[in-house]
Amino acid sequence: MYAVIQTGGKQYRVEQGTTLKIEKLELGAGDSVEFDKVLMIQSGDAVNVGTPFISGGKVTATVLSQGRHKKVRIIKFRRRKHHMKHMGHRQYYTEIQITGISA
Repeated sequence: MYAVIQTGGKQYRVEQGTTLKIEKLELGAGDSVEFDKVLMIQSGDAVNVGTPFISGGKVTATVLSQGRHKKVRIIKFRRRKHHMKHMGHRQYYTEIQITGISA
């Protein structure tokens, strides 16, 4: 059984027990969170697709930790102009573990 959820402007395919890193949520470690924007649930041969979301569908998860991704390096360079600019960015994330899927 798996589901497709939407959070932080992205879509994720999740199963029970899966851990994943999503856009930062203002929650502490050990807290529980529910996702009600469920796009699809597949159970056995039955596939339930929402328009756009499944009414009554929810996915529950627990927050494992908060953190930051690896640094992404950005270089802006203009040839023959003696111009080069270095920047970096580290995006915040929330690591969660899926505990249940219900339709």
